[in-house]
Amino acid sequence: MLFNYKALDAQGQEQSGSVEALNNDVAISSIQRRGLVITQINSVEEKKGLSMKIKWLERVSNKDVVILSRQIATLFAAQVSALRVFRLLGGETENKVLGEKISEVADDIQAGASISKALSKHPKVFSTFYVNMVKAGEESGKLDQTFMYLADYLDRNYAVSSKAKNALIYPAFVVFTFISVMVLMLTLVIPKISAIITESGQQIPIYTRIVIGFSNFLVNYGILFLIAIVILGFFIYRSSLGEKGALMMDSAKLSVPYVGTLYKKLYLSRIADNMNTLLVSGIPMIKALELTSDVVDSKVYQEVLKKAMDLVKGGRPLSEALSGNSEIPSIVVQMAKIGEETGELGSILDTLAKFYQREVVNAVDTLVDLIEPVMIVLLGLGVAFLLASVLIPIYNISASI
Repeated sequence: MLFNYKALDAQGQEQSGSVEALNNDVAISSIQRRGLVITQINSVEEKKGLSMKIKWLERVSNKDVVILSRQIATLFAAQVSALRVFRLLGGETENKVLGEKISEVADDIQAGASISKALSKHPKVFSTFYVNMVKAGEESGKLDQTFMYLADYLDRNYAVSSKAKNALIYPAFVVFTFISVMVLMLTLVIPKISAIITESGQQIPIYTRIVIGFSNFLVNYGILFLIAIVILGFFIYRSSLGEKGALMMDSAKLSVPYVGTLYKKLYLSRIADNMNTLLVSGIPMIKALELTSDVVDSKVYQEVLKKAMDLVKGGRPLSEALSGNSEIPSIVVQMAKIGEETGELGSILDTLAKFYQREVVNAVDTLVDLIEPVMIVLLGLGVAFLLASVLIPIYNISASI
């Protein structure tokens, strides 16, 4: 049985860890033989059921990692030891899941592992990009600056990505609400009215016949139609998990008018920001391209970066490796070339990242401004068509009486 404990050593410093023992008494004896005074001990098995229930409700958000990185940078700048930093933050972090991960990192550091090695054991919280940045900071001796770079980068990335995603939430909600109301009307209201219209014996207009036909279809085959949509959605999702399917989905997403341009600018800002952050931290160009391809979140741009990485390995400069790809604008290639010639590639990439971040924000604001009136007009036309197709025949019936 595994027990987690907290204890005080001879100097009064708090220690924590885990011990394997047959029962609680054996665990306590084992810890006391190490010269520790136990303050808390718990069985992992006893907590396991409750822990699993809580953990699925909690998650580590980007915001949590940003705050953690800033705290780590501040403590390192104050010359606090790495072990002490993670022990302090493990107990003070509000997010319990993140607190447990940080405590496990502290245990690994106490056992002799490097910070980057300890962080790499928790890939769901600390990405490969994050771990490699920390590794570069360890090698250069600038861990405080590295964690501040990471906090700034994650903050910028989160702000731009959330801006783009939030812009699509409102129209998606409106469309979902509209479809739900229309389905309810077609399945509950229209069938009763269509019976009156049909029994009148009058000639039914074509647009009314279309609405009645669609209503009858939903009433008779609505459940089968819904099941078919769910199955189709499941197969699309499954295919998107594979390499070819994901590439097709990302290509289709980039092909959508206006929205595709928005995503292109988002990916370009992410690539430029990642590359700048990695190069400034002292990571070699090839490794920077590899890490950026892993976190760009687009199979299309991932393929572009992997091809560029192979060309750079062969001795080509970055600007030449990126040229010839329709996904990379010529301005990016030209700016990269200027950066290589002047030795200011990092600065140029930073400028490009800020430029595309502004472009994303402006594009999102424009999309939001345009989408509201367009949605109002389209929804109004939809409701008007449905009402007209029902009310006009009813008016004709009342007029003939």
